[in-house]
Amino acid sequence: MNLIYNSDLYCVVEFALGAADPQPVEGAPEVRKLGGYEIMDKVGRREIYLAGAMAERFRRDVDQLIASEPTMDDIDEFLGRFKPIMAQPVALH
Repeated sequence: MNLIYNSDLYCVVEFALGAADPQPVEGAPEVRKLGGYEIMDKVGRREIYLAGAMAERFRRDVDQLIASEPTMDDIDEFLGRFKPIMAQPVALH
């Protein structure tokens, strides 16, 4: 687990596959080797977990965004695109 972004509005955590995770299947797409990303909307108290192809696409989009040297407002605006599909309430445990 790696916190990759934290602002007043959003928090993004990256989950990488570790030694305890299942081994990727030989010949399976590279995406199976990825973990996933949890995006939390702090104001709306909702979150989403992206895995598989969605996680891969998110990583590519983030790489492109970083290349443009964005401000925190730019990053928050990018993450705001995920608000409509954030259905899981944030739970503290």
